[in-house]
Amino acid sequence: MSEKIENVIIVGSGPAGWTAAIYAARANLKPLLFEGAALQEHYDLGRGPLGQLAMTTEVENFPGFPSGDLSGYLDNAIDESLRQYMAPHQKHGVSGPELMELMRQQAKNFGTRVVTDDIVEVDFSQKPFKLKPREGEEWLKARSVIIATGARANYLGLESEGKFKNRGVSACAVCDGALPRFRNNPCIVVGGGDSAIEEADYLSKYSSVVYLVHRRDKFRASQAMVDRAMENKKIEVVWNHVVTEVLGDDQNGVTGAMLESTVDDSTKQLDASGFFLAIGHTPNTDFLKGKLDMNNAGYLKWTVPFRTNTSVDGVFAAGDVADDYYRQAITAAGTGCMSALDAERWLASQGLH
Repeated sequence: MSEKIENVIIVGSGPAGWTAAIYAARANLKPLLFEGAALQEHYDLGRGPLGQLAMTTEVENFPGFPSGDLSGYLDNAIDESLRQYMAPHQKHGVSGPELMELMRQQAKNFGTRVVTDDIVEVDFSQKPFKLKPREGEEWLKARSVIIATGARANYLGLESEGKFKNRGVSACAVCDGALPRFRNNPCIVVGGGDSAIEEADYLSKYSSVVYLVHRRDKFRASQAMVDRAMENKKIEVVWNHVVTEVLGDDQNGVTGAMLESTVDDSTKQLDASGFFLAIGHTPNTDFLKGKLDMNNAGYLKWTVPFRTNTSVDGVFAAGDVADDYYRQAITAAGTGCMSALDAERWLASQGLH
């Protein structure tokens, strides 16, 4: 076991993790950040290094990046060794991968040390805390820990669904619904809970019609949300059906979906330019089970109002790993800032920094 004790180890590398690193580094905490292992299985689940935002295209709702050509800035700001492997800039504001690389670069500029590996096991039963990386046998020690591993969207698991991710397939209407490809075109939302109706209602502001596909004949959503869906003239509910294939082509991306009835052998095709999943999220907290308090869905519990404290003193949580409500890049970044400030002040209160 390493004898060195880190002031703070940050686990995770989305907007929450990088923002926490920037603030911790500027507070001279010399943070060590584990951005996740670059494994294909992680990318398939949407939990690779740089977080879910790195798997999106345009980001129109992160402040400070209006539509425009950022080519020169990106070339100047991001280390050439990374920039050469990035997709060409589309000259329409900032993309998800570009935003994440900018955050990563900013954190490194202030001295954050970055390890491309997972933390697979933790021991929070004693101080200093102990964390075990995937690679190697050595446990690491830390005075404080920030968990920012995020949550991944649930997908149906169709091969055709994966083929058209970011080309019409999305798991966030608020993130993507206002993009040009969806405006004044039909869209499909899959799900039957409050989130599905919220997504459909949001998309109805932009789409010509929203098909809300549900496998049963009754929503799981609250009655207030059901009323909202039924009263919205642009939402057309497709009861008792499941999606068997997402349709599309290389030129247009998503063009529709094939549906199969759950009550008989009939099928139907819906034409649409967008296919949105609203069947829940799964927080990346498996390695923390039994170590930190979680809610029934597996999200970490914030134990102090308006703070990022967890059930273990000195361990903090930021971003979608604890936020099961907003799930936005900007709110994740905000709680990343909070977690670093909380860790800094906690260390000072313990006489550790």
